Amino acid sequence: MSASRAEVARQVRSRAGDRCEYCRMHQALQGAIFHIDHVTPRSAGGTGEPDNLCLACASCNLHKSNWVAVQRPDTEARVPLFNPRTERWADHFRWDGLRVDGLTPTGSATIEALDFNSERRRFIRQAEALFGLFPPQETVDVL
Repeated sequence: MSASRAEVARQVRSRAGDRCEYCRMHQALQGAIFHIDHVTPRSAGGTGEPDNLCLACASCNLHKSNWVAVQRPDTEARVPLFNPRTERWADHFRWDGLRVDGLTPTGSATIEALDFNSERRRFIRQAEALFGLFPPQETVDVL
């Protein structure tokens, strides 16, 4: 018997530690409930299985849309977006104060496409720090 939708959502949220698996924002201070995102969208052949699902804040999910790759702003090359199910966050990103820096073309393109360093997100990270939620003490590394 397969797990119910609610059980799968609970598993995804638990695995993510209530953090967006893209930008690492914590759910606790957000007004909107985080989304269960298809890393590879159904429109690109993705499934609803847990190994293709991640927790995403509304901003990351809406910016990501149904993309799996984006054009780099500094070149004309297309690069894949960060995949939290198959890649380690720390391999592509690092914290620089309240900002996220890219360590790879995938990291840089994901930061740009999902707008990780907007003024709003930096303000939220500052608020998270007041509650001991920033910087994240752990990263979700499920390979």
